[in-house]
Amino acid sequence: MLTAVYLLAGILLLYAGAEALVRGGASLALRMGISPLVVGLTVISFGTSAPELLVSFKAAMDHNSPIALGNVIGSNIANIALVLGLAALIRPIRVEQQVIRREIPIMLIASIILCGMLWNGRLSRIEGALLFAALIAYTVFSIRLSRKERRTPPNDVPAQRRSAPLSAGMVILGLALLVPGAHVFVLGAVTVAERLGVSAFVIGLTVVAIGTSLPEIATSVVAAIKGEGDMAVGNAVGSNIFNIFCILGLTALVFEVEGNGVAWIDLGAMLTVALVSLPIMRTGFRINRWEGAGLLTAYTAYLAYLLQRA
Repeated sequence: MLTAVYLLAGILLLYAGAEALVRGGASLALRMGISPLVVGLTVISFGTSAPELLVSFKAAMDHNSPIALGNVIGSNIANIALVLGLAALIRPIRVEQQVIRREIPIMLIASIILCGMLWNGRLSRIEGALLFAALIAYTVFSIRLSRKERRTPPNDVPAQRRSAPLSAGMVILGLALLVPGAHVFVLGAVTVAERLGVSAFVIGLTVVAIGTSLPEIATSVVAAIKGEGDMAVGNAVGSNIFNIFCILGLTALVFEVEGNGVAWIDLGAMLTVALVSLPIMRTGFRINRWEGAGLLTAYTAYLAYLLQRA
């Protein structure tokens, strides 16, 4: 019972913290003249990935590298198959050509780089530094390109109506909630793994990955309902790029990450969903309901396999 309380409390704190961080960060970004798509690719995707960052960092600090690694790999699979699948099932999502031309290839390259780095079963501090440097380059490039295009955000974006002090306060509140949320969530996940005899890596792929992906799910579904498909897609794709470059990069930079329990089928699943997303989004530049249903079906089958493997 206490373990369930830890997991639930951790999820609630992570969700509330990410929600405040996303809303405050998006408001500040929009006031700076950054386009909605790039807001989704950077500020919102970074904000909704904050739970993964805190959870992976805390897990690595506690010498639970399998949870840190499984969290990122599982989240990247869930962001495409679960998040975009669910959002498209609710309402077809329009996809901008920029995502297909640039962000999807970057996500694929990042996934391939991660697989190559894990070939020896670990992520060293040097590899972590390289991944984090790639994140800085990607972020600077995206923001500069957006400001150069000088797109005007839509007037109906609620975040624009918030004052700068209120937005900054929401960012601070979000960070304040994320830290304890990550602590209790990792504690609960480790306890579950120990009591059920399930490997920590599988727990990271399932319970931790889905729990820390709740902000992405909520953000993308709301964006899809409001017709902001570019934000929904940008959130999911940007989160995957951020998960590899920043979360694993920063974590490995401080604590070398051991790949204990990593199966190539899991890395293959991450690469597959990233690769499949390209033709799905390119067909008519939208994700239809039947494509969303297909993504959800594939994710359900993958979870069933994981539970059987555990």
